[in-house]
Amino acid sequence: MICGVRSSLRSARGYVNKGALVAPTATRSAAPYKHYTTSADNNDSPVVLKDNPFAKERVQCVLCKHGIDPDYKNVQLLSQFQSPYTGRVYGRNITGLCKTRHEQVEREIIKAQNAGFMPTYHKAVEFLNDPKLFDPEKAIRPHKY
Repeated sequence: MICGVRSSLRSARGYVNKGALVAPTATRSAAPYKHYTTSADNNDSPVVLKDNPFAKERVQCVLCKHGIDPDYKNVQLLSQFQSPYTGRVYGRNITGLCKTRHEQVEREIIKAQNAGFMPTYHKAVEFLNDPKLFDPEKAIRPHKY
């Protein structure tokens, strides 16, 4: 029987179509790893992706990532965002804080300074050896120029 099938599949040029010789019960399956879903099984339907494969991870500031709310009584945390030499608050481009957290930190530092918990012109000496949350010499979001 197979010889009869082969002879009937030969074309005028004399070659055999080997793709047609596959048994009808052994159908080829789709790709084993399917990363998309379709609304129907026909080939004309658009591919609907579950998520963007090129999406980058969402960048969060240090305080938002750990769920920390700055408080004027937490002087050790607030002193991390203050320059040890001038007492000024580092900018957002250096600290990497989001806008809302940076404004909260500024307000809480002013509250702590007015309450007498923090010095105004320099960083407290006991907090100089604390671990650094960021490098003040290397900005997290550098200036484009």
